[in-house]
Amino acid sequence: MKFDPTMASFFGDTLLKWYLANKRDLPWRHTNDPYKIWLSEVILQQTQVIQGLSYYNTFVKTFPTVKDLAKAKEDTVLKMWQGLGYYSRARNLHATAKMVSTIYKGVFPKTYEEIRSLKGVGNYTAAAISSLAYNMPYAVVDGNVYRVLSRVFGITTPINSTEGIKQFQELANELLLKKQPGLYNQAIMEFGARYCKPSNPDCENCVLQNKCIAYSKDKVAQLPVKLKKIKIKDRYFNYFLLIDKNKKVIVHQRNKKDIWQGLFELFLIESEKETDLRTLLKSKHLKPFGKNFIIEDVHKQYKHILSHQHLHSHFYVLKFKGSFAKKYNTVAIKDLKKLAWPRLIDRFLQVASYV
Repeated sequence: MKFDPTMASFFGDTLLKWYLANKRDLPWRHTNDPYKIWLSEVILQQTQVIQGLSYYNTFVKTFPTVKDLAKAKEDTVLKMWQGLGYYSRARNLHATAKMVSTIYKGVFPKTYEEIRSLKGVGNYTAAAISSLAYNMPYAVVDGNVYRVLSRVFGITTPINSTEGIKQFQELANELLLKKQPGLYNQAIMEFGARYCKPSNPDCENCVLQNKCIAYSKDKVAQLPVKLKKIKIKDRYFNYFLLIDKNKKVIVHQRNKKDIWQGLFELFLIESEKETDLRTLLKSKHLKPFGKNFIIEDVHKQYKHILSHQHLHSHFYVLKFKGSFAKKYNTVAIKDLKKLAWPRLIDRFLQVASYV
């Protein structure tokens, strides 16, 4: 697209003026500490500010420096992350803290290339840290930025296509206020989050309305354009809270390259389709425990929606009169809530009266 320098000046100056008058008072905006800025960016990926704020405050209080975070156990980090979802973010957060602590002696790297090389840090996060902490001229492009740029400039190229990613990054670079990159990046992201929202954007009070192509052509709802998502996979999880006479429960830590890696789960039978309890009780998976048990409780189906999977789950509680063999990993019922669980299982544990 042909670039208009006049429009660029108007766009940047207008957003900056709006931001300085309307910005939210958030703790990471009162520091140029790259560790805290990085921490806020990782937490706020796929998470709204209202939800992420308490997690940020807890992490900063518990781990004031990157070295403190590096020394923590992964299970501790995952437990603190519980409820935010996308747990690979937490594992990458911990791995990167260790990397900074060892390779960079606890001092966060100061060049874009070094920051970009950190585990779990992509172009967006590297640009955010570089501009907000070090005032370097790198433009951020996240979901908010895609939305604002596609609508204001009327861009119909899919934002998740190779061509679109390149086009939007180039435009963002052109629009960046080089003397105030950190403020500008915060301004456009804040504006996208609060005014140019995915649905029901506040176009009537938009300071860019007169220049917005999407608004003038009544195409706000159609932009940005995104290629169709990958096919959703349905999975069927049948969880069993197996309790022995010693009030011990069998648990398992997920360590395969699958969802919830590193988190704990209850005894699981994954089936190819919806399966009733009678059939499950006859399965080979429960056979080693014998038949000397009572069915204590049955919980109705929970449906848990992830970005690429829909999980259909049932929870069953079985109480055994004997003790579990030592080969099984067990934990006392009273200690279950100390472990890091996927949100799906944690929801069940919160309402289970015997936990």
